[in-house]
Amino acid sequence: MARLPLDEDNYPDPLVTRPRGGGLWRVVALAGFFILIAVLLATLGDNIPADLILIFVGLLAVVGVFCLFAFAAGLFHFGASDSGTGLSQAIVDSLPFGAVVTDRTGKVAYANARYGEFSGGLSDGVPVSVPRLFAGQPEASEAIYRLARAAREGRPAIEDIRLIGGLDGSTSGTSKAYWYRVGVRALPEFEGSREPLVLWSVEDITRDRERQDNAFIELQRAIDYLDHAPAGFFSSDASGRIQYLNSTLADWLGYDLAEFESDIVQLKDIVRGDGASLLMRGRSDGEIGTEVIDIDLVRRNGTSFPVRLLHRAARLADGELGETRTLVLDRRQGTDKEEALRAAEVRFSRFFNDTPFAIATLDSNGRIVRTNAPFSRIFDWSGGEQSIDLQPMADLLSEQSREPFADAITAALSEKSEIEPVDASLAKGGDLAVRLYVSGSEEVAGSPERVNVYALDMTEQRKLEAQFAQGQKMQAVGQLAGGVAHDFNNVLTAIIGFSDLLLLKHKPGDPSFADLMSIKNSANRAAGLTRQLLAFSRRQTLRPQVLEIPGHIDDLTVLLKRLIGEQITLGVEHGPNVWPVKADLVQLEQVVVNLVVNARDAMESGGNIVLRTRNVTEAEAHTFNYTGMPPADYVLIEVEDTGTGMPPDVLEKIFEPFFSTKELGKGTGLGLSTVYGIVKQSSGFIYPDSELGKGTTFRIFLPRHLPSEGEAPAKLAAAPVKDLTGHERILLVEDEDSVRAFSARALRATGYEVFEADSGDEALDVLDDMDWQIDLMISDVVMPEMDGPALLIKVREKMPDLKVIFVSGYAEENVRQDIADDTSVEFLPKPYSLDQINTKVKDVLGKIDGE
Repeated sequence: MARLPLDEDNYPDPLVTRPRGGGLWRVVALAGFFILIAVLLATLGDNIPADLILIFVGLLAVVGVFCLFAFAAGLFHFGASDSGTGLSQAIVDSLPFGAVVTDRTGKVAYANARYGEFSGGLSDGVPVSVPRLFAGQPEASEAIYRLARAAREGRPAIEDIRLIGGLDGSTSGTSKAYWYRVGVRALPEFEGSREPLVLWSVEDITRDRERQDNAFIELQRAIDYLDHAPAGFFSSDASGRIQYLNSTLADWLGYDLAEFESDIVQLKDIVRGDGASLLMRGRSDGEIGTEVIDIDLVRRNGTSFPVRLLHRAARLADGELGETRTLVLDRRQGTDKEEALRAAEVRFSRFFNDTPFAIATLDSNGRIVRTNAPFSRIFDWSGGEQSIDLQPMADLLSEQSREPFADAITAALSEKSEIEPVDASLAKGGDLAVRLYVSGSEEVAGSPERVNVYALDMTEQRKLEAQFAQGQKMQAVGQLAGGVAHDFNNVLTAIIGFSDLLLLKHKPGDPSFADLMSIKNSANRAAGLTRQLLAFSRRQTLRPQVLEIPGHIDDLTVLLKRLIGEQITLGVEHGPNVWPVKADLVQLEQVVVNLVVNARDAMESGGNIVLRTRNVTEAEAHTFNYTGMPPADYVLIEVEDTGTGMPPDVLEKIFEPFFSTKELGKGTGLGLSTVYGIVKQSSGFIYPDSELGKGTTFRIFLPRHLPSEGEAPAKLAAAPVKDLTGHERILLVEDEDSVRAFSARALRATGYEVFEADSGDEALDVLDDMDWQIDLMISDVVMPEMDGPALLIKVREKMPDLKVIFVSGYAEENVRQDIADDTSVEFLPKPYSLDQINTKVKDVLGKIDGE
């Protein structure tokens, strides 16, 4: 393709169209073969059988016919002529850049005429390779090395090379910079090619670079004009990120442009209050219009100043918000004549956009004409969704709220002076609620505004009202349950106790033994129900201790697997380094067992239960949307099942006592209410998440406990004492005669010397008579006149080291807290059995002896 100063006959043929050699010789050889056959037939025809001659002639005929059909079908064709040379020359010579074909070592096979025009492109009339063309240019050495390496490896590469004075170098006598774009790429293999070839291209792009440099200079000049204009300017994207900020506005806001990075500063960082939502609009029809917005901007130091914005934003074809363009006029200054008007506009703008409630003006059809800044936040509307201009405001409200709102609009258009506020829920669902105050607006020529709407955010108030109502209901039920449980426990203590005393006389085999055991078992079942009632009403006494949750969960798995059966699999997952908590171990185990059993009952056909524990940091707690739970560090216990799930109406009632979805007789309805009470009494929170057909997850959040110095997690309790006899002096204070009588008999039966009192005052008298010589005091917590803790205070004045056991069906909140904080006081919950009271007494007195 080298259109060099050579004769036409010497012009090199394109490699891709070079004729194939040897075609003529093959034709001559074939003709000679047939002539030889003819001579043989003529001279030896008499000696050759006629059948062989006929067969040979037939074969030649078949070959001839096949060749004719193959030629007609295009399978054979005549060899190419030299006519392709002219077309190849025309195409390659017309290229606007130099083109050179070489092998991968750099040997030139072809070059076009444009390449020969470069200074140094020819040496003695022969084209040189591209690396040799730039060999004398030090500035190009690295780029040419990379290109030559790419050529040897057969991969494409392009480099822009800058040379002072061009390819002529210093001999040109000019300091002008010339630019060359040099590229290389491998040519595909073609018929007749003997080795891989590459195509080099060399193009003078000096004029293009000059145009680019000039355009850049003009752009820099325009930016400089914009940066130092007497007005501010900024642009933001659809997400509210500032893409550009001019120098004037940056100075007003206190930002250093040298440190400014796009996508870092947000509209909400420079626009006061909820004003950012006013700029995230744009017309719903996609047309670009200019809005005039009076608002306050916020400096970097937190102070604000009034501005007027000339704001443009448009929506794209798909409805999404495009980039905005905003001109900012400083409204802190004005002429004397304009000052009063400017100040009034600034005051109104601040009043309109800085109010804590939403304001909107509507036209006669109830469509939104204008809103203030808080409107988007209160109505949970994002500017990126769609334009809110001329949208019916009723569309933002739920279905049941639209009719009363339409009535209020009609009343406003009728110019009624008093219109009842409308309590409405939002169409987006959830707990979002507003109270709407509607009034008419004076009709002004050219203005579509006819109705004013003021909206107060009632979401938090509604939540607090619902939470308060639920709390009141649960407290009322809890007080009733706790009172019933307390009285029941006194009765059950007597029943269980006297049953134990009778069982001491009636051994197995006695006709009365089975009846006595039935009485005791029934009483124990009733005691279990009262314990659940106390747990729900949060009136049970807890003995909190530092617990490592994962270890105790692992200890429970054996019991849990027996409870759930073989059709259900139980998985346990623990997060790393789970924090300790402070809770009652027995009660916490009861929580886990109740939740697992509840999950089992929801999976009659089998399924999976997973127990998880992990830490929840205060930062993560901030992201949760659980009502009533303040952000803090928590330990999370999750119980997840793959059961039937629960609908929302059931989910609202699951913690209420005696509420159950099970068949009659298959549940007491106290399991989850017990869980709720224990968690709440442990200063924790519990929240259920459920989906019909997929399952339920209960999440328990217990506050992280920071152990004090020397405080260690709880360990397994010591084995129970076998020998329950003793001889110590015990004061028994109990206002219930039956409970006191049983307890006294039980203790005397094991050898103790027991003194009885039916009130706190009588107990003090008994102590005076005994000269305060006792080893242990057992007292009820709740008694008339002087209760147990008040008696303890009196006794501590003269016997500070006396060991005390409190017994009660329940204890009031302040009394229970006092007990939990006094480590010298033991607690024995009612109802208790003969063995339980004797074991507790022996344990406490044993500690005394051991000290």
